[in-house]
Amino acid sequence: MMTLSITEVCRRTGLSARALRFYEARGLVSAQRSAAGQRRYGASEVARLHQVTALKRAGFSLAQVGALIGGGVDLARLIAAQVDDLRARRARLDEALAGLDAAARRLAKGEALDLDTLCTLIKQGETTMTTEADWKKVADRYFSPGEQDRWRAKMAAVPGDFDQAAYQAKWADLGSRIAADLPLDPASATAQAYLDEWQALLAPFNAVADAKMKADVVGLYDRMGEWSGDASPGFDTAVWAFVRAAGAARARAEK
Repeated sequence: MMTLSITEVCRRTGLSARALRFYEARGLVSAQRSAAGQRRYGASEVARLHQVTALKRAGFSLAQVGALIGGGVDLARLIAAQVDDLRARRARLDEALAGLDAAARRLAKGEALDLDTLCTLIKQGETTMTTEADWKKVADRYFSPGEQDRWRAKMAAVPGDFDQAAYQAKWADLGSRIAADLPLDPASATAQAYLDEWQALLAPFNAVADAKMKADVVGLYDRMGEWSGDASPGFDTAVWAFVRAAGAARARAEK
């Protein structure tokens, strides 16, 4: 049976000789010995090394790799735990990227950026990612995967320099000002001015949304009491009811 030298195995697997010796010491792979005492690897040993490297790339620790190879582990449970861990790591990376992207946009606009501002932007990125995760729960509850794909395709037309964090802050500000003024006569000048602000904030969405998307949004907010504990659009059900009443009052006045 043909065997390979340690040099040939390193070339085929991309592993270093030091890694091969370390894996052997950990009991993850064994090596045959030539008459001269040199390590030799057969097909089964090389296959085992490929298994080890594949499991390592998937994020498993060497202890977990050893358990998997030895068959002494609940495979489904271990995979589920590893998936959860990798998703958590991905979320942390996404949070960091969101903050750094925000910092890069500020620099591209010629804005000064000190260390404190950078840290603040990174923290805002973490908040944005949490908000996105919350909204994903709401979307999964009310929209099919196909509908969500359609939304993403439409929203991709929003300009690349659109600042989502700043946009959310504007909704929160408008929602808090309306709430502080309630109750209001929906037909009053103040109410109609608020409605104008509301429509102006909707401009980025209205520019890319079709009629069905707009109707879906209205329907979603009409059911806001069902999901308001999962995600916050920046205003509560009372504010939404007021906006609907103000819109109806305007429609009547325009007839």
